[in-house]
Amino acid sequence: MMEERCDSVALDMDIAPWGGQDYLVSTSFGHISVTVCGDQYKPALITYPDVGLNCMSCFEGLFSCPEASSVLVHNFCIYHIDPPGHEIGAPESAPKHSSLSVDDLADQVAEVLDYFGLDEVIGLGVTGGAYVLSLFACKYADRALGLILVSPLAQSPSWTEWLQNQALVNLLYYCGMTGFVKEMFFQRYFCPEVRDAAASVGGSDVLTTIRRYMQDRRSQNVMAYLQAIHQRQDLTENLKQLKCRTLILVGDQSPFHHEALHINNAMNRRYNALIEVKGAGSLVTEERPQSMLVPIELFLTGYAFYQRPVVSLASSPKSPLSPPCMSAELLSSESLGLKLKPIKTRVTSSPEL
Repeated sequence: MMEERCDSVALDMDIAPWGGQDYLVSTSFGHISVTVCGDQYKPALITYPDVGLNCMSCFEGLFSCPEASSVLVHNFCIYHIDPPGHEIGAPESAPKHSSLSVDDLADQVAEVLDYFGLDEVIGLGVTGGAYVLSLFACKYADRALGLILVSPLAQSPSWTEWLQNQALVNLLYYCGMTGFVKEMFFQRYFCPEVRDAAASVGGSDVLTTIRRYMQDRRSQNVMAYLQAIHQRQDLTENLKQLKCRTLILVGDQSPFHHEALHINNAMNRRYNALIEVKGAGSLVTEERPQSMLVPIELFLTGYAFYQRPVVSLASSPKSPLSPPCMSAELLSSESLGLKLKPIKTRVTSSPEL
């Protein structure tokens, strides 16, 4: 089945980042770009980025870490799903596809899985993307093996977020993707230190890279995704029933820090763990990617298909999560297994970061 599926999309395939291949997948909600990296016979890990970002601008920092190869690439085939119209070189979305709801986006993820013949996946999402994958897990519980949520959302927008989102929607509609709009998005993504570094001599490599990737973002496409997230419903009651093993990572300076705490408290305490990354905003995958790898490694250890590296990251003296920063007991296989315990741990970034 997999071979037939891949042959049928050969014409839609291009060489993509990380040595992967781009597929343009047709769904009931329009076409969507998926970048596939790795052996499609391995277990599947899907990613979904935040508003205004695509797989490169949201996950390049994480997947460019050398350690990510042994933890993620070695064990998974990775399917990077871009929100509609967020892929590089995307045209403006057709009007009938520019008003998708978050339910539509979650159903679209399910159709992508059907397209590639995937029964079960682990999801990795950031903020808006974390909400979409959480909703997907609630609607298709039998297809979600696990969730890795970075600065996730669960509740309806607060008044502060509602006003910020509404301002962004109006600016995108009337002015387009201006420099001021991008700066507003940077406040959503990054901690003040990263934003301040961008104004200094030499600037910030991370922010410069994100700014470059956002150059071709179409304002209508970004606005459509933002409106879907803006109109989201409260997932709290659904999350209380979810029995999907979940790892939550959030920067201590993220504007959505309270949302991560809410999800951690709402979910069944057997199934989720919370990691708080010190000195980071929402986009931990770009600001502090190395701080994610040890928690992810230990989270994945509970799965039978996961093969740990010969030299475990958790035992590396250079690891940002090595003792004395973190107790091994807190992130043991037992605590991240079937009897997962909620934890709240501060993670200090490594010196080279």
